[in-house]
Amino acid sequence: MSSGVVSQLGYMGLAVRDVAAWERFAVDVLGLSVGARTPSGGFTLRLDSRAYRLFVEPGDMDDVSVMGWEHAGEAELGATVLALRAGGHDVVEAGPAEAADRGVRRLFRTLDPGGMPLDLYWGPAVAAEPFASALVPSGFVAEGQGLGHAVVNARSQEESLAFYTRLLGCRLSDFVRCEIHGHPVDIAFLHANERHHSVALAVGQKKRIHHFMVEVGSIDDVGRCMDRALRAGVRIMQTIGRHPNDGMISFYARTPSGFQFEVGCNGRRVDDATWQPTTHDRISEWGHHPPELVVRWPR
Repeated sequence: MSSGVVSQLGYMGLAVRDVAAWERFAVDVLGLSVGARTPSGGFTLRLDSRAYRLFVEPGDMDDVSVMGWEHAGEAELGATVLALRAGGHDVVEAGPAEAADRGVRRLFRTLDPGGMPLDLYWGPAVAAEPFASALVPSGFVAEGQGLGHAVVNARSQEESLAFYTRLLGCRLSDFVRCEIHGHPVDIAFLHANERHHSVALAVGQKKRIHHFMVEVGSIDDVGRCMDRALRAGVRIMQTIGRHPNDGMISFYARTPSGFQFEVGCNGRRVDDATWQPTTHDRISEWGHHPPELVVRWPR
């Protein structure tokens, strides 16, 4: 069975209880900008030249509503659809009006093995105006590398790994298998382009994702974002640290919907010609401590 060829994690949709809180968080903490208002009372969010990378709509689930996987062209999209159908997955084409609503040229929908709704598309809309953020002078690392990454809930890592690699065409970057603060960690990291991972698979998450990540261009902008989060009363979940696999220097905090976000810089790039997947025995080289643990350390 031939696989599809996704090129990037293009966008994510969120259905949230407190739309106003999400706008304050996205604009004043993350440094994103509102692209457009939607008829439902939601809005889109920009961080690069695309018309949007996130869209927020009112909804009781307070979770990710969809992940959008982009393809370089119609032939690549067709290959993914054929691979999924050959693998026994239901794939439905959205009508022209639905595709236009998403700002894409052609759109199909399916579910991953963990129940995550997926948009499969090509031909994304580009904004008329360049993107710039006064709060993030170094800019966001996106464009051809996509929105960033998300750690997705998987009912079975093996099943989801086969789905994303054999059917969507993602490639394995590595695993992290260890224990942290008494909890087992077993995560598979997959890339669709040179970004170390666009999606990671972890079993047993409370929501559809554990976190999403946006990458900025400098360590200063990571620190400034953490300062803004602290001033806004956002719950910091892990202090600044560096991961061994993607090399990202980042911190984690809680979104208004309860799942987490990560802001980082200096992420490692993957060259498929030379990359060899491996297994790491730690989640961080240093840092990424829960603040309550730091408070308990001896003075």
